[in-house]
Amino acid sequence: MSVITISRGSYSRGKEVAEKVASELGYECISRDILLEASEEFNIPEIRLIRALHDAPSVLERYTHGRDRYVSYIRKALLQHIRKDNVVYHGLAGHYFLPNLPHVLKIRIISDIEERVKEEVRRENISEEKARYILKKDDDERRKWGLRLYGIDTWDSKLYDMVIHIKSLSVEDAADLICATVRKPNFKTTPESEKILDDALLAAKVHAAIIKLSPTSIVTAHDGVVTIGDPEASMKNQITEIAENIEGVKKIIVNAHRKTDDQNAINPFHNI
Repeated sequence: MSVITISRGSYSRGKEVAEKVASELGYECISRDILLEASEEFNIPEIRLIRALHDAPSVLERYTHGRDRYVSYIRKALLQHIRKDNVVYHGLAGHYFLPNLPHVLKIRIISDIEERVKEEVRRENISEEKARYILKKDDDERRKWGLRLYGIDTWDSKLYDMVIHIKSLSVEDAADLICATVRKPNFKTTPESEKILDDALLAAKVHAAIIKLSPTSIVTAHDGVVTIGDPEASMKNQITEIAENIEGVKKIIVNAHRKTDDQNAINPFHNI
């Protein structure tokens, strides 16, 4: 049992690869579902959230702590999905939230620009010049989104276990490579990796629940004990009451001056 994240650009055929891998392995394939869940919790129309994914994060910045809330909600939604295991996630930022989970295979799919242009021309019935402009703009916006929202460059190969170029390799070839790799023992879910995920998910649930009250909070979890550091002092009692009612929480520790280097700490600008 494993989790696979596939990062991709538009018309890179990454969606096809993800669906092929999921079909071969019998895994759930998810992408837009995560956005829908986050959209509901974020309380903005779905279309506006999806538009924000293709524009600079300025759309989210119009809301009070919009970026912080979006990151918190999307993290929780993704972690809830992958807790079920046997999941292929293709979409923006999946690998950002899962860097410390050993049973996650992180893939980047890239494609030849000329092939992408041809596909854009075919689908949109536009000129090659316009298609090339649109693809470059989309690539730039996706990269800008990653840098501004998460501080990570989606083009950085160090973020991934494998980068696959769809050109000489077909979609079927790419899927075969991914399936063969994820079957290796080092990507299997273990009790230890489940424990890391459980702690991360609990911290994410608490963070998402309190972020409107205390957007700068740093949240960690370990065996049901949740520590909330640097909360809004005036909100301490309310934060504690909310956190105590979340399933899985056994104890709450609130520290207004706590700083942490815990790799599983949750705050708006920190990955798990």
